Amino acid sequence: MDDDQLVKLSAIAHRRKVPSGQIIMSDQEPASFFANLISGTVKLTKTTSDGRQQIVGLLFPPDFLGRSFRPSNPYFAEAASDLEICVFPKDAFERLAGEYPELEHRLFERTLDELDAAREWMLLLGRKTAEEKVADFLYLLARRSLLTHCADHATASFELPLSRADIADYLGLTIETVSRQLTRLKTSGVIRLINNRLIEVPSLDALSLVAGQDSPHPY
Repeated sequence: MDDDQLVKLSAIAHRRKVPSGQIIMSDQEPASFFANLISGTVKLTKTTSDGRQQIVGLLFPPDFLGRSFRPSNPYFAEAASDLEICVFPKDAFERLAGEYPELEHRLFERTLDELDAAREWMLLLGRKTAEEKVADFLYLLARRSLLTHCADHATASFELPLSRADIADYLGLTIETVSRQLTRLKTSGVIRLINNRLIEVPSLDALSLVAGQDSPHPY
């Protein structure tokens, strides 16, 4: 987008801080705004008819939150950590998207990104071992941390945005299995557990191999 278009987009935006644990959007709630993540992590969840909840996705900076050109939200969006988001009113944002093809094109790219992520998640749940699932999750966080900090190197450090229980829910594992696999990755030197949340990855290539990736992703 050119400078004039960015000025118009900025004119309808405002920043908002969201504390950890707060619901940002509810399933089937009429959509009233969209947002870009500035900092923090959002977990997307769906609830079954008997009340069980499943994490179906995670969002990180600079991901887009919400579905444009739809009347309601398809999921619950909850702050997994303290957040800062840039909020756009739905009607004004959709008018700009219709006016500027560049913005509409970016929204389409984002939809394709979500589709690719959903397919990767299906593979992770259905075919990967417990060790590969945990390593793949850490590899995702490591790559996103490099993107957020504009880094370009083969190592990473980051804080886990989810509790062990949420990680287990997301990966379809038990809490004990998640803890056991983290310890195993630490013992083998693939990761370093600095504390209960902070993780260092000495080699992203080594972590990608344990995760069962065909080849290391570009950083």
